[in-house]
Amino acid sequence: MSRSGKDKKEGSKMETKSQMSKDSKIYVAGHRGMVGSALVRRLKSQGYNNIITRTSKELDLKRQADVEKFFSEEKPDYVFLSAAKVGGIVANNTYPADFMYENMMIEMNVIKSAFDNRVKKLLFLGSSCIYPRLAPQPIPETSLLTGSLEPTNEAYALAKISGLKFCEYLNRQYGTSYISVMPSNLYGPNDNYHPENSHVIPGLIRRFHEAKIKGAEEVVVWGTGKVLREFLYVDDLADACVYLMNTYSGNETVNIGTGKEISIADLADLIKKVVGYKGKIVFDTTKPDGTPRKLLDVTKLNRLGWTYMTEIEEGLKKTYDDFLNNVVRK
Repeated sequence: MSRSGKDKKEGSKMETKSQMSKDSKIYVAGHRGMVGSALVRRLKSQGYNNIITRTSKELDLKRQADVEKFFSEEKPDYVFLSAAKVGGIVANNTYPADFMYENMMIEMNVIKSAFDNRVKKLLFLGSSCIYPRLAPQPIPETSLLTGSLEPTNEAYALAKISGLKFCEYLNRQYGTSYISVMPSNLYGPNDNYHPENSHVIPGLIRRFHEAKIKGAEEVVVWGTGKVLREFLYVDDLADACVYLMNTYSGNETVNIGTGKEISIADLADLIKKVVGYKGKIVFDTTKPDGTPRKLLDVTKLNRLGWTYMTEIEEGLKKTYDDFLNNVVRK
């Protein structure tokens, strides 16, 4: 891990505010996922055409030697680290060891290789689940590590905390310019619509759609419906990430969200409307709700000059269109 004294001295002088040029070599890790594919779309739309990608079959980010070889050969200038093993409450609660191991390996391998190959800047994508279960609302960035995590996704949260802290420690010790962002709950094109292992919006879209097709009288939604959540359209996240890569340097993470929240019950009603389902909604209160409320404080993001663009009903319509055009629908 350590560099020579000369390298440490040089590292401390590394440029902390580096702006991407249109011909910069940009690696998007996890480009086939919902976030990664949105990042590629946004970068291309803004004229960045030298984008490097690899599928998981071409490059297994859990294998350190393979990641080291890739960085040594490609020498990217900038890295967006969006690759991760993700899932909803059921998946996180059922496979905690897998979620911790895979995410830790991906993060450490990519960040370490970026460091070794003198990447100019790296953006690490975390998750709002890093914050304590009962954090103050809205949740400020300073809430990190001030309380217990939500048990149902603790393993995933611990892995993400480790990734952002590794970036912070490299900045502190070597003068690198690695930043981390914490998005709120995401949804949008290229999501995972699996009936059990998906997040709430894609899961409900699939459930309501199938109920509509089958003419089912009711759709069951897990929990009480009373918990509050904030949702961010993934293309808005991508826009924010590119913006921050070019404008922000600092050790403190940046929350990315809308600053608005909605109950799961109201969300279900909205998805029911978008899908065109005519039956009724039944809440299964024997199933877990998860964190009671989770709204990010986006004051810092707004002060940095960025605000969200897509309202939730518009975003849900776009997401449902994606679902209808998604051949696999995992």
